[in-house]
Amino acid sequence: MIIKESYIILDQLVLYAYHGVMPQENIVGNEYRINLRLKVDFSSAAKTDEVAQTVNYAEVYKSVKDEMDISSKLLEHVAYRICNRLFTDFCAIQEIEIKLIKRNPPMGADVDASAVELVCSR
Repeated sequence: MIIKESYIILDQLVLYAYHGVMPQENIVGNEYRINLRLKVDFSSAAKTDEVAQTVNYAEVYKSVKDEMDISSKLLEHVAYRICNRLFTDFCAIQEIEIKLIKRNPPMGADVDASAVELVCSR
């Protein structure tokens, strides 16, 4: 069997962080959700059952959390930093699709969330 493409997906990571243009957003904080789709050739891990031959998603979570802990004004900047960090920390990641979702953004509208999406490759 030939594996043509393989992905590690982390769906709806929930983190509390302090991002926003408005000063109160950096004090009060907000709930964020992150969807990640990481293109990784894990064909060896699929055959051997060895975590060393894939990307450990617990370690991915730690890298994402570390970046979310750094306060920023723009979601665009946070998403970019997360992608850059994941490429730096995990050489096996070939491509990243990220959706960063901010719950109940303070924008004077009845909206559940605002979000940004990036697709990045090496």
